[in-house]
Amino acid sequence: MNISILPKAFPDHTQLPESDGTFVKNFQEHPQSLILTDSIGPILQQIHPDGQYAIGQDCGIYWRETEPAEKGAEAPDWFYVPDVPPKLDGQIRRSYVLWREHLAPLIAIEFASGDGSEERDKTPLYNKAGEIQKPGKFWVYERIMRIPFYAIFEVRANKLEVYHFTDGYYQITTPNDRGHYPIPLLGVELGLWEGSYQNQTQIWLRWWDLEGNLLLIGAERAELEKQRAEQAESQLEQAESRLEQVESELERERREKQQLLDLLRAAGIDPDNP
Repeated sequence: MNISILPKAFPDHTQLPESDGTFVKNFQEHPQSLILTDSIGPILQQIHPDGQYAIGQDCGIYWRETEPAEKGAEAPDWFYVPDVPPKLDGQIRRSYVLWREHLAPLIAIEFASGDGSEERDKTPLYNKAGEIQKPGKFWVYERIMRIPFYAIFEVRANKLEVYHFTDGYYQITTPNDRGHYPIPLLGVELGLWEGSYQNQTQIWLRWWDLEGNLLLIGAERAELEKQRAEQAESQLEQAESRLEQVESELERERREKQQLLDLLRAAGIDPDNP
């Protein structure tokens, strides 16, 4: 009797490693991710009122089965996947598994600590002898995942490159007049901004809307609302002060008029019957 042996089921996000054990490469990576996630939140809520989207930060995207498993994954420093649930079966995502969800991220961003050579590595999966080798990150994003937008931010050089997947390959894009890179499918622009965040003053990667308005993080939105409230309170106080001045002027005119009437009556003139 022939017994067919079925292949083992592909593992899901709960069965795959959620870390390769490497350290975060610089102190900017974590706050940089927070800025991107925090500021684009209101935009994503408008695009996805049902909440169906996921954001990964230094989280593995599994694209093939290997041994060990983490060699079949790439972990962008920041990425966004539209139209997928933020949780799977009620569980927090530990990784993003392409062979189970099939939807690629819309954009992946790498914060390059070095010169960006690792992030631009186009080494293919197979060498010239047809042997499997470790493919480069750029090649995986371009040829396997086919992520529509790929951004590389060289932290030390304050340099930003944005690639767009066109005709089967990544094409480097050029910035607009504001020095930003439009991401039309998100309705935003990506660019560099100098300022202070979490006790670090330097160049940060930020979002703008398509009119060039900076998308604010929560603390900035709160500060703006505070300033608006203070301005409104100041305007109200000024209006009240002007009203008091008008009332005081009217009262002065009333007293002067009364004094004149009293003088006329004292002189034997009846102002009511001239």
